[in-house]
Amino acid sequence: MLAREEVVIDRNAACGVARNPIDEVIAGRLSCREFSGRPVSRSTVEQILRVARFAPSGANIQPWHVYVLAGAARAEVSAVLLRAYKKEPNEHVSEYQYYATAFPEPYLGRRQEFGRLFYSSLGIAQSDAAGRSRQTAKNYGFFGAPVGLIVTIDRRLAMGSWLDLGMFIQNVMLAAVGRGLQSCPQETFAKYHRILRPLLSIPAEQMVVCGISMGHPRKQASGRLMPRADVEAFASFKGFEE
Repeated sequence: MLAREEVVIDRNAACGVARNPIDEVIAGRLSCREFSGRPVSRSTVEQILRVARFAPSGANIQPWHVYVLAGAARAEVSAVLLRAYKKEPNEHVSEYQYYATAFPEPYLGRRQEFGRLFYSSLGIAQSDAAGRSRQTAKNYGFFGAPVGLIVTIDRRLAMGSWLDLGMFIQNVMLAAVGRGLQSCPQETFAKYHRILRPLLSIPAEQMVVCGISMGHPRKQASGRLMPRADVEAFASFKGFEE
């Protein structure tokens, strides 16, 4: 069963556990797609990355690299990618497969619900291909965020290192919330690795995994748009009766 998850955590949660600052940061993270033009300093981004680096990684190999963009550098990347999106829509693909070829349930239903909720919230009909395309194009402007991150991983590493990278990316987004910012992880940047590589001097052994838009949200959200499954839907408990 799916339940709408609000940003504010229930004070009367199971076991009477009081909410705490960490819970507030986790529940307060949203994938923001509309940022204000308010600048974010380099020192703030450095603080975020400095704390995010404490993500766990197997054998402490720390398999992440981040290219941080702001100002003219961010604008240049945005302009080049947007031009490629408009003029070469079918010529760019990621080096890895993000989504399954076919979705079993319950994942198919969740994906379909995402499409309905997301585009409905923007006033875009599911059948409006042009409107959907215009919304997708906003990715390459980092949704107006002043800071853009391009995240890479060494292609010679194995799947376990991708798990480590995911925990690092989550740390980045949570550390941003702790500083009054929001972010949006964007796999779509991986499609344009052939363009990003020379622009950012990304070495051949690094694979572009995603981008992250980061900044101050244009407006504060009152709650989550996307529902989350109840704990009973994804967790199995054994032995607590004892």
